[in-house]
Amino acid sequence: MNAEIKTILLAEDDPNDVELTLTALEEYHLANQVAVVHDGEEALDYLYRRGKFVARFNGNPIFALLDLKMPKLNGIEVLRQMKGDEKLKTIPVIVLSSSREAPDLAECYKLGVNAYVVKPVDFQDFIKAVKELGIFWAAINEPPPNHVAERV
Repeated sequence: MNAEIKTILLAEDDPNDVELTLTALEEYHLANQVAVVHDGEEALDYLYRRGKFVARFNGNPIFALLDLKMPKLNGIEVLRQMKGDEKLKTIPVIVLSSSREAPDLAECYKLGVNAYVVKPVDFQDFIKAVKELGIFWAAINEPPPNHVAERV
């Protein structure tokens, strides 16, 4: 495993939001790679190295951007699984959702989300929000020690 590779996990089913998020992250070169998954099941497959991700060799992502409203498994279920697993719970999770619903906010924080950001509707505001998230979580925040984020 190459500890120098910084990977961000992006779990988002909306192709437009994926494109905007990638544009914002790439502008500041915040990660060596962004792993994009399109539903909650794929997110867990990536984290647990199952299915098409069985051969991935890099460690856990430095953080995960997680949409709540995804097919197969929603973001809350992914968050519940991640924060309930000793090998995944130290991965910072940022929910990036269009939902301002109080029950969603409450459930995410109860489960241990690190941040909850409501997606701005305006294009420029969306780009700015993702850039700021990326700068903080990829460049300013100190990630967990490598031994904590070892291979699942």
